Amino acid sequence: MVSTAKIKSVDFYRKIPRDLTEASLSGAGLSIIAALAMMFLFGMELHNYLSISTSTSIIVDRSPDDDYLRIDFNMSFPALSCEFASVDVSDVLGTNRLNITKTVRKYPINKHLKSTGSEFDSGPVTHRVKHDEENDEEYGEGSVTLTADNFDRVSHQHSILVVNFYAPWCYWSNRLKPSWEKAAKILRERHDPEVDGRIIMGKVDCTEEVDLCRNHHIQGYPSIRIFRKGSDVRDEHGHHEHESYYGDRDTDTLVKTMEELVAPIALESSTLSLEDKSNTTTENAKRPAPREAGCRIEGFVRVKKVPGNLVISARSGAHSFDSTLMNMSHVISDFSFGKKITPRVMSDIKRILPYIGASHAKLNGKSYLTDPDDHANVTVEHYLQLVKTEVMRSSHQLVEEYEFTAHSSLIHALTIPVVKFHYEPSPMQVLITENPKSFSHFITNVCAIIGGIFTVAGILDSILHNTMRMVKKVELGKNF
Repeated sequence: MVSTAKIKSVDFYRKIPRDLTEASLSGAGLSIIAALAMMFLFGMELHNYLSISTSTSIIVDRSPDDDYLRIDFNMSFPALSCEFASVDVSDVLGTNRLNITKTVRKYPINKHLKSTGSEFDSGPVTHRVKHDEENDEEYGEGSVTLTADNFDRVSHQHSILVVNFYAPWCYWSNRLKPSWEKAAKILRERHDPEVDGRIIMGKVDCTEEVDLCRNHHIQGYPSIRIFRKGSDVRDEHGHHEHESYYGDRDTDTLVKTMEELVAPIALESSTLSLEDKSNTTTENAKRPAPREAGCRIEGFVRVKKVPGNLVISARSGAHSFDSTLMNMSHVISDFSFGKKITPRVMSDIKRILPYIGASHAKLNGKSYLTDPDDHANVTVEHYLQLVKTEVMRSSHQLVEEYEFTAHSSLIHALTIPVVKFHYEPSPMQVLITENPKSFSHFITNVCAIIGGIFTVAGILDSILHNTMRMVKKVELGKNF
């Protein structure tokens, strides 16, 4: 069995009896300074160990070929009606998607960008609108001409007033005119306005009655509106509640639709306030008309990761637009690429990388407004260059976001003005990787701090002590 004496012989830290040691004021001062230095450097080392360090590199985008890019947006157009507002997407590979409605919602707003109602019902995707065959057949005038002076009077004299807001220069208005007049003539013969009084068909020339058409938010020609006396209530802005008709425009369909409108109304109660309670196959052709001229468009689209365009415009396959009256002023509340990052996750990431997300929403809060009286056909173009940023932690993706630069310009449009977002994804991506910290390295540094300060303090104490002894000896030698 190994004796205790042999074990003690390997002691590296042999003790000096306290009686053989001497305490000094300088040693006490150095001890206090050394302890404070140890605590300070230990705190700094602990902070460095707990903090996260990252390395940034530029690599080729690692996204798979079938990966799509999500674009979220929320924009307000004070002068574009939800009735014709269209979201279109195209790219350099030939993709061309028009009037996207599945992931897009529209809400009517006023000129102050305040919502004035529930979500606008875009309705099902319409088929090609049917018209009468073009011929030279005489059809006469069957509908009543309406102006700002007689519009209210005529609307209050009949339970139902169906109005064709048209423009003489419009191709679609001219296609509708024969069938409209024929249908109006047939309705007059079946329901004499002087005797029956339940329904009458009218027309408004929007090139002559500009204010009347503006008050009813007419932006496309022809626009067919259905006014009911029962719901002919003006709101605080003086506007009527009414419906829009989007169905076929041939004579037979128009007559059938008018008959279905008038059928639920009893002849003797034609002057009462009534609602349309019919349930017919033409219901899908009638939807509430927008109460205001503006529209807030929000939602998202998925696009391929190639250069392309997101376009907001007025679009219809059976209406014409006067480009001089189109105003594409807009305010961008949100426009971003990639998956939505929750505020909590973004806050956590910003603690690690304060600069992350600085260009994530470059256009948010920006306004692009033009004077509607200029009639300048102004198209607003936004050129966006985006790069993917990926943050990795221990081979696990922490977050993926897209930052972009934005340059905007207002240009004169030769056709219908639009708002165009041209996006161009970069083939490169920024990869931010967290550098792992070793606990053993932390312990080694702590030991080095303690040992180093203890050793340095001992050396300084020894130098100071010996210096003081020499000074005392010199002083004693002088005295003798």
